[in-house]
Amino acid sequence: MRQARVIVEAAERLILVNGARFTTQELVKEAGIATQTFYRHFTGKDQLLLAVIEDIIADQTERYEASARHLPDPVARLRHYVRSAVSSLNAPGWEGAGARFIPAEHWRLHQLYPEELAHATRPFADLVARELTAAREAGLLTPRHIERDATVVARLVTSVYHHHAFTRTDESAESIGDHLWTFCLAALGGSPRPEQPALPHQTPPGPAANPQTELIPRPKRVV
Repeated sequence: MRQARVIVEAAERLILVNGARFTTQELVKEAGIATQTFYRHFTGKDQLLLAVIEDIIADQTERYEASARHLPDPVARLRHYVRSAVSSLNAPGWEGAGARFIPAEHWRLHQLYPEELAHATRPFADLVARELTAAREAGLLTPRHIERDATVVARLVTSVYHHHAFTRTDESAESIGDHLWTFCLAALGGSPRPEQPALPHQTPPGPAANPQTELIPRPKRVV
């Protein structure tokens, strides 16, 4: 597991520079391992990219949840999650190739490994589902089907992020996130609230060698 983690982190460092356009030889050099060590953990590059996507999304989801613990209710926390995910387009270190990595690889990998990709991207939907459950129990929202609605919210967030990762616009990521949240809130049976304070800066996960991105050292599932 430690070696697999080293390989995933090396891939993330390469992705920050040039997206997924790295070779196995470049990877093993970056990770400081032998080629046969890579193939002991991954059957190929696609399996490694799935593990990287899983790592990024799991780490981001943990960060969103931790930064929303002070918020007073599940609706406020849901708003924070939606806006944070879109606002991460502006995070330093993940512009360009880094920000475009998941959008560029998502649909290609989805066609080849739909179940594995669904597993890798599930943490955000699970986070939304937990807050939807709490919001319904508190009488704040009226979702019709918790799991399905959470999945739709996650897919909307993903689609908006993917679109704006490649599209130039004069609209800020914060404004885009606000509009997306207003749409989701209405669909979930909620009512608009007075404007809340702006989001604190969100930094998506990246290579451990970069102190601004600080990956949390922990055992990771490897696809």
